[in-house]
Amino acid sequence: MPTYVILSTLTDEGRRTIKENPSRILEVNKELAKMGVKVKEQYAVLGLYDFVNIVEAKDNDAVMKMSVELGSRGSVQMTTLAAIPIADFIKKIK
Repeated sequence: MPTYVILSTLTDEGRRTIKENPSRILEVNKELAKMGVKVKEQYAVLGLYDFVNIVEAKDNDAVMKMSVELGSRGSVQMTTLAAIPIADFIKKIK
């Protein structure tokens, strides 16, 4: 399955939600699984973004639907990057 890197920043509403219920993050991961997006790795980070997630999904459409669903809630803003394993990258440019 294709891999994606999702960089996310919480909105003020999202920060309030996480402060009140930190385990909400894990609940959202379960929702993602139901949408066909599997969280492989997840990190809270310092800097421009609050979280970095490595996910797998069937295709761009699945990731797009996930992005629209989560973004419409008003608690997070996301940047999604398609990721290509280096071995595959090298094969494709040869």
